[in-house]
Amino acid sequence: QVQLVESGGGLVQAGGSLRLSCAASGRTFSSYVMGWFRQAPGKERACVAAISWSGDNTYYADFVKGRFTISRENGKNTVYLRMNSLKPEDTAVYYCAVSTMSTWPPRPYEYDYWGQGTQVTVSS
Repeated sequence: QVQLVESGGGLVQAGGSLRLSCAASGRTFSSYVMGWFRQAPGKERACVAAISWSGDNTYYADFVKGRFTISRENGKNTVYLRMNSLKPEDTAVYYCAVSTMSTWPPRPYEYDYWGQGTQVTVSS
């Protein structure tokens, strides 16, 4: 059974940092794209960042460029999202996901596996 488990969310003041982790189990995802999404109340889920299987290619949404960094450790089947200079508008539930498709970057509907999410709250 495939499982993605996020951790590292929490409450942080504006300007602070958090690092999210997503551990995958049930199969090896080292050959696939992994991504981070977020969904704020009343808003659609949006892709925040994605990383190719090798880590050579990364994608960032404009609203996080320069502040967030995605990375992965294939040996640990884990993807990370380092979030710096956090803003109140970054408050959301953050989800990790895996895409087995070959497109780059994958469209949101091309992600096959999803985690349960971790809450990130940024206070002003």
